[in-house]
Amino acid sequence: MRESTQILIIGGGPAGSTAASLLACEGFEVTLLERDTFPRYHIGESILPSCRPIFELTGVWDKVQAHGFQPKGGAYFQWGPEEWEVNFSDQGSDNVNAWQVVRSEFDQILLDHARELGVEVIEGVGVREIEFDGDRAVAAQWQEAGRPDVRGRIAFGHVIDCSGRGGVLATRHLKNRRFHGVFRNVATWAYWKNFKPLGKGPEGAIAILSLPNGWIWGIPQHDGNLSVGLVTGRDLFNDSRARLGGDIQAVYDEALAQCPAIQDMLDGAEQVTGMKTEQDYSYVSDSFAGPGYLLSGDSAAFLDPLLSSGVHLATYSAMLGAASVSSVLRGEVEEEDAWRFYETVYRHAYERLLLLVSVFYESYRGKEYHFYNAQRLTSDERDNLHLQDAFDRIITGIADMDDAENAYKAVREHLQGADSGDPNPLNNLNRVHEIKASPLDPANAVGGLYLVTRPRLGLGRADAAKAS
Repeated sequence: MRESTQILIIGGGPAGSTAASLLACEGFEVTLLERDTFPRYHIGESILPSCRPIFELTGVWDKVQAHGFQPKGGAYFQWGPEEWEVNFSDQGSDNVNAWQVVRSEFDQILLDHARELGVEVIEGVGVREIEFDGDRAVAAQWQEAGRPDVRGRIAFGHVIDCSGRGGVLATRHLKNRRFHGVFRNVATWAYWKNFKPLGKGPEGAIAILSLPNGWIWGIPQHDGNLSVGLVTGRDLFNDSRARLGGDIQAVYDEALAQCPAIQDMLDGAEQVTGMKTEQDYSYVSDSFAGPGYLLSGDSAAFLDPLLSSGVHLATYSAMLGAASVSSVLRGEVEEEDAWRFYETVYRHAYERLLLLVSVFYESYRGKEYHFYNAQRLTSDERDNLHLQDAFDRIITGIADMDDAENAYKAVREHLQGADSGDPNPLNNLNRVHEIKASPLDPANAVGGLYLVTRPRLGLGRADAAKAS
């Protein structure tokens, strides 16, 4: 391993491999350290169309498309007494632009692509500690997995922490990770074979099916598996588990029995894995950037699995981070200004999703159910979201790369109880008018800066764009 590198990436998931690939395309020296050895299992199989333009920037899209993953035509929702679908072809493209993926295979494709672009990818090596010179991150101490005697140090000019939930910087050094008062949920899931098609919604759609005390996802995969997961409140989960003798499988089976649609899909199917469980997964760091470092993807924040936004936020923040670092290293922008742009745009993308997920939960008609009441943002939490700035636009699944519809007015009306009569809360939030607020638009510059992808990735200056 090198003793020093221009840019260090911690973590080889979608955020890390995307950031590394984009920076390598810009000609920078990049080293990526990944604690595990790929392929490795990871939850989060449902990908949004917003990832496509980012993967086209890195050049990996054709490889993803050629792999044979299950095309994802959209989503089917059965939410309380209502049902509807979100069709991705309605977003302006008749081509396949999203997939249901097996993450071990998907992540391997992204990481191998980064390696092919010239990134020094080192697997089986984790970062133990970050060294600081004053407030500035300057080096990482690493250790080979399973071999505590094999360790070393690598200096860097900049580091992007993409270490996921482990969050090297946020949890070990900055200690600035804050768990949400809402979304204190548990997810537990397993995989099934020989399942029946849903028979509703677009081809290859994810199914989101509500229960009185939570909801279930169903995600078909190209390998013949169906990912079926239960999301419920932590207290509800623990109460059910205690009542059922501590058996997570029994909690899962009891929940699935309350969902006729999933029972139809699993009629005659076989559960082929044991149960997997995650909790305390909704959090955000108080800051995403500091001298010499950025936090990207799950290292910075994770919201909720409801709208499949994890890989979107990972790749989107990776693109913003790579653009910011590139312009700093080329001397186009001061680091402080670039970091302010990154922090503002990434946080706004996250906060838009935070409110959208909360409103989605609140739209459930069974207001008496404890699970859905527990998902409500408090007035203080809403005030801290800076709605006027953060909600100039909001995603419907296409996300931040494209200009989606709506604005603050629709969000405010919905939170105050206005109802358009449309059962789809996504449409309730997107019914007013289109507002252009893309970070690609100089008119929406942050501190005079906006994102540019051509002729090279970086940050442009709004005053220069106006002059030209």
